[in-house]
Amino acid sequence: MSSTLAGAFGIAALFVAVLALVFAVQALRAQSGTAKAVTKLAATPEPQQHAPAQAQPDARPGTVKSELRRLSKELEEARTELRDTLQHLAVVRYDAYGEMSGRLSWSMALLDDNGDGVVLTSINSRNDARSYAKEVKAFESDAKLSPEEEEAIDTLRKEASPTLGDPDHQ
Repeated sequence: MSSTLAGAFGIAALFVAVLALVFAVQALRAQSGTAKAVTKLAATPEPQQHAPAQAQPDARPGTVKSELRRLSKELEEARTELRDTLQHLAVVRYDAYGEMSGRLSWSMALLDDNGDGVVLTSINSRNDARSYAKEVKAFESDAKLSPEEEEAIDTLRKEASPTLGDPDHQ
């Protein structure tokens, strides 16, 4: 019985490692985007206090209009980068073998706005636990998916469909 428990802890540790890897990749993506924004902010000239008035004050760096344009552009770039982060999650719990109660098996889809990401699955029985990770591109996978994995992906696909026509979510 202790070997079964050790195996279960091993599988749990594997899933924690996979999730840590996924979050580390996302953190690196976010950090590279932050570094770009910091570089852009450092390159932005400071407004001059006593500069002579010009015919087109909005064209001068440091004016309110030029700063709003710059911030609007940076906000759009941040929104674009956010679309590529794994921010959508759906979990389906179930009894894989019908012999256990408590729905200890699960499939979890982690996707970005484009439907790209990963599906993680843990199938638990009385004697062992098995773990699977499958890549997803555009809400589809090259690997054969279980009905529960399909359900998790379909849940996120349905949640994404209303936002496809919304310009704030594209």
